[in-house]
Amino acid sequence: MKIKFFPDTDTALVEFSNKDINETIEVSENVYLDVDIHGNIVSMTIEHAREHSNLPYLSFQQIDNEQRLSA
Repeated sequence: MKIKFFPDTDTALVEFSNKDINETIEVSENVYLDVDIHGNIVSMTIEHAREHSNLPYLSFQQIDNEQRLSA
């Protein structure tokens, strides 16, 4: 997974895979999902990213099965 931020357009791009994009789905006015031919998410675009997300603050946490079951 890659996260790219374009400050000149205040756009964040989250890439989940490098598969070919078949369709772009508008989730809301500023959020778009790109999906492959099977409907799997390829990437997500967030426009006005500073306003709609916590950029530049980003964290990643992997939850293992034991933690998931106790939550």
